[in-house]
Amino acid sequence: MKFTDLGLDDVILKAVNEEGYTQPTLIQEEAIPNVLNGRDVMAAAQTGTGKTASFTLPMLHRLLRHANSSTSPAKHPVRALILTPTRELAAQVDESARRYGKHLSLRVGCVYGGVPMNPQVAMLRSGVEILVATPGRLLDHVGTNNVRFQSVEFLVLDEADRMLDMGFLPDIKRIVDLIPATRQTLLFSATYSEDIRRLAGDWLRNPVKVEVAPRNTVTETIKHTVLHVTEQDKSRQLVTLLQEGTVSQALVFCNTKMGANRLTRQLQNKAIDSEAIHSDRSQIERTAALDNFKAGKTKVLVATDIAARGLDIEQLPHVVNYDLPHNSEDYVHRIGRTGRAGQKGEAISFCTPEDKESVRAIEKLINKKLEVSAPSKVNRSPTSTNTRQSRPGVQQSKEDSFFSKPYVAQTDNSPSAKTIEESSAAVTEKSEKKKPIAALFMPPASDKKN
Repeated sequence: MKFTDLGLDDVILKAVNEEGYTQPTLIQEEAIPNVLNGRDVMAAAQTGTGKTASFTLPMLHRLLRHANSSTSPAKHPVRALILTPTRELAAQVDESARRYGKHLSLRVGCVYGGVPMNPQVAMLRSGVEILVATPGRLLDHVGTNNVRFQSVEFLVLDEADRMLDMGFLPDIKRIVDLIPATRQTLLFSATYSEDIRRLAGDWLRNPVKVEVAPRNTVTETIKHTVLHVTEQDKSRQLVTLLQEGTVSQALVFCNTKMGANRLTRQLQNKAIDSEAIHSDRSQIERTAALDNFKAGKTKVLVATDIAARGLDIEQLPHVVNYDLPHNSEDYVHRIGRTGRAGQKGEAISFCTPEDKESVRAIEKLINKKLEVSAPSKVNRSPTSTNTRQSRPGVQQSKEDSFFSKPYVAQTDNSPSAKTIEESSAAVTEKSEKKKPIAALFMPPASDKKN
């Protein structure tokens, strides 16, 4: 099948062709016709299979009737709302909608936190038909009357499993309550739990369920490798892989922001170009770090799970799970950053003795055994141990002589004995000179009357 067989308008096909695409992926073949027919869709597919185009292309087609070049904001109300869990994914979806709709008179806008609100306010007040947003910042604009939803025809939840987990659910409910019930709702994600499916059932009307691969499966172009290491050897192992050239460029995942910062400093100290990306960094810093990595200026991008969803990095050869994820489903999203669009990739996971249960859970989830690889030999620096170094020429005793040697009484002629005797005599003399407390309150002897 080709894109020309899907029923999309020629002006949209022109943009698709200019992007270099001629043949749709399986998820696009299944989802696009259903969206064009006005059906609600609940789609599950492997990461890197083109989910974004599955909803942006048919949505642009159905909004063609509203395209206009008027400068009046009233002619450009929000007609499609796309919600994403992270700023990076929001920016990426915004970019895709602009590329595919570049020949259309439809305005696209994007709002997310971490950047000033004033430019976003100006954009919203000038009018946009397609709005991509993260929930928190969108509610900020709702609270100040910068955006209204009475004309919304499409609601899209991208990475729906994360959007609907308990952290996002209250915000999503508030937003959904503001949108007309006569809308078309689309949910796209790589993974769905049964609880999330029940929640989604409240918002979709007789949805078409599109599942082009078994749930939680991963693309066959990715090689899965696990290295059994100790916690202390993880950073040295990563440095060795990078310095030996086994790993040319890698997106490295840590479970905490502090861990990501610490690992980045360790890599930089070894002259390895690396940057960190996590929620404590400003949006400008996060965008710059991601751009440098995509351009090949940075060899290692150390990230928390904010980078596990939706980031499209072309020809990324390696993903490294420096820390295995707490939730095995996050493994699917993390490694989905490599092996995209038919490219080959490798996912390397460091497994400490405490992580063995996590590895078994991942293997059960993806129905695939992780290939065990022998760790590289690392050079251990003498300063890396906790043992204090002896001064040159001085042999350090392994035992404390105070406890290991028998007690030997000092002779009377020994310096120590003399010191003890002198100290004892001084104490005795001082005791003799010390007067009773009562004497302090008695008059001097010379003042007594005979």
